[in-house]
Amino acid sequence: MSNPTPPGGPGLPETQTLVPDTVPAPAPERKGTTTKSGKPASLWTDAWYDLRRRPMFIISVIIIVILLVMSFWPSLFSGIDPYNARTCDLSTARQAPSAGHLFGRDNLGCDVFARTIYGARNSIVIGVLTTLMTTIIGGLLGIIAGFRGGVVDTLASRVTEIFFAIPSILGALLIAATFRGRANSIFLVIVALTVLGWPMVFRIMRAAVITAKSQDFVVAARALGAGAGRIMFRHLLPNSLAPVIVVATINLGTFIAAEAALSFLGVGVQSPDISWGLMIADARNRFLEAPLPLVFPAVFLSLTVLAFIMLGDAVRDALDPKLR
Repeated sequence: MSNPTPPGGPGLPETQTLVPDTVPAPAPERKGTTTKSGKPASLWTDAWYDLRRRPMFIISVIIIVILLVMSFWPSLFSGIDPYNARTCDLSTARQAPSAGHLFGRDNLGCDVFARTIYGARNSIVIGVLTTLMTTIIGGLLGIIAGFRGGVVDTLASRVTEIFFAIPSILGALLIAATFRGRANSIFLVIVALTVLGWPMVFRIMRAAVITAKSQDFVVAARALGAGAGRIMFRHLLPNSLAPVIVVATINLGTFIAAEAALSFLGVGVQSPDISWGLMIADARNRFLEAPLPLVFPAVFLSLTVLAFIMLGDAVRDALDPKLR
């Protein structure tokens, strides 16, 4: 005897099937965790995704880009060449801002706006080159000391402690004053700041290498017969670079401020070169009478240092998963 009930159930046609009223949507995929090829995202890819969402990073990058354009192409911002003595007129000294001179004139009758724009070049060049030198020297010594250990690590650490015992500004002031006049003032400032700036990078790199060299990928590389150089620069360096980049970014702003301090004290950048510290030093004697020639380079200096410190903080937060 056949079953009278149709396959679809009572009251349903044979061709109709039961379908849920609502179908749950698939869970959204978290961006930044995988690449387009489906592979897990690296630390740098995930950090870049995180940085793009940080207003502090965006603001600092915009300021830094403007400063870099100002440094390499100052003529885009000012049509006055401050290195030409003919553009200075003593009869217009300490003149108030006007349409042709947005920041007024300084004690020598030179255009403050033009000098502020052109002063960015030396200040930023000194900061960038000093950061590169300290990162290369400190990073190279740190990775060697951390990887080798033993006597090499002990000796390098003791030498670093000697440099740490010297106050940075005081030591740079002594070096710059001792060799003043024997070399280009910009080169001398870079050397003085580099000599006392590399120990911090050394310690950061050494600590990162000591932590990384006990990981499984280093043990595997040793087992496969990799040499010391390959392990240090192909395995340890990429995995120890993140904290060094953070410190280097913050140090860049610190070195720019240090250059301004040395120039203000008279042992940094020398005239006819222009820097913000030198402009502040020239304007300090008539500050109460004409404050603008000091205020504007000081504001530009503060914004530059703040931008690099903000960038360093944003990079640190993005590269450290514990801070997310």
